[in-house]
Amino acid sequence: MKDIPRWLPVAYTLFVVVWVPAVMTQYGASNFLWFCDVANFVMLLAVWRGSALLFSSQAVGVLLFQGVWWGDYFGRLLLGFHPIGGTEYMFDPALPLWLRAFSLFHLVVPFLLLWMLARLGYHRRGWWLQCAIGAVVFPLSAMVSTAELNINWVNAPFGVEQVWLPPWLYVLVAWAACCLVVFYGTHRVLFWLARWRGWRIW
Repeated sequence: MKDIPRWLPVAYTLFVVVWVPAVMTQYGASNFLWFCDVANFVMLLAVWRGSALLFSSQAVGVLLFQGVWWGDYFGRLLLGFHPIGGTEYMFDPALPLWLRAFSLFHLVVPFLLLWMLARLGYHRRGWWLQCAIGAVVFPLSAMVSTAELNINWVNAPFGVEQVWLPPWLYVLVAWAACCLVVFYGTHRVLFWLARWRGWRIW
């Protein structure tokens, strides 16, 4: 815990305590299965334990997804349309502004993750842990998601309805692809960054 600023666990806990009921009231508990939302819970544990492993797992798990969110959000602000998709709700006037503001955590989390990795070091087993988390999240997403919710794209990858594979097989393929392409790919980038920046490597 010596590498974690004293104020951070308290501040992050307060955020989660307010964020959870706000999101649950509007979207329901299933919304917390999005990988970016799962990361908030894992990071809450990480800030209290000072765990490089937990922070590393979430860095490989969501940095790319957060980047996609950034691209679509700022694309809409600057270009007037959504170049990727996924942040339409941020511009939906039917949703209260205060509720949409909670999703701005997507802008903060990448910086927080990289800051913590710089302080605590990068753990090479983080991507394995994230694969294990994904092995739970993907099946749960498939069980509770609908075509409208499309949690973690289990119903319509890239906006295209999934009709080619049986649902159970698609979940398995999606999990494997996410592990090998997203998690492992991000792991290699972060491992290189850790060596380049002289971060501690576990």
